[in-house]
Amino acid sequence: MVATPDLPPVYDRTTATTPTRNRDRMHYDADTVHAILDEAFLTHVSFQASGRPHVLPLIFGRHASRLYLHASTGSHLALAVRHAGDAGLPVSLAVTIADSLVLARSAMHHSMDYRCVIAHGPLRRVTDPDEVALGWRVLVDHLIAGRYADCRPPTPRETAQTALFALDLADVAARVRSHGLSEDAADLGLDHWAGVIPLRTTPGTPRPDDGVSAEPPAYLRRWLSART
Repeated sequence: MVATPDLPPVYDRTTATTPTRNRDRMHYDADTVHAILDEAFLTHVSFQASGRPHVLPLIFGRHASRLYLHASTGSHLALAVRHAGDAGLPVSLAVTIADSLVLARSAMHHSMDYRCVIAHGPLRRVTDPDEVALGWRVLVDHLIAGRYADCRPPTPRETAQTALFALDLADVAARVRSHGLSEDAADLGLDHWAGVIPLRTTPGTPRPDDGVSAEPPAYLRRWLSART
């Protein structure tokens, strides 16, 4: 059985997760942090390698208070993790969901409503076979629940070519802006359109590949119906 970190009800506030402004937007409770992570599909991971900063967009999945990610074993990220050794590679990652565009009467007050999680910590290579199997299941099922059981598992050659990484959530917080317009009182009489434009990511109609059934499997139909 793979050991994972304890699942705290609230994450500790740290220097890295305490901003200098707009502290009211910060959320440290695990429910808020995990809900954002579970809804989003993409994270951007930043790290230092070869004397310069890097950032990579990666898919990810969450298991309790641990995130799993993957990248080619020949990538800058994988090489940097290998060079870091047992201590792990220090990284920062951000996961963001854009909820609305905020169009104000003044240029300065244009904004977005969003939900974001930022995490910091050491990224390590997963090598334990049981955890490798778990991590791949978490990654695939994060995209669509039930998908891993409906695909071929990775082969040893594939797992040798594609590295699986883990980041334990400890130095983490959510940042949420949800209040819409924030106008200066002196601008309220200006004759410019102002308002909020909600944004939503919705799936389109599945396009089955040649040789498979045109009817989506049950787990995919459930996933589609929940998002349309």
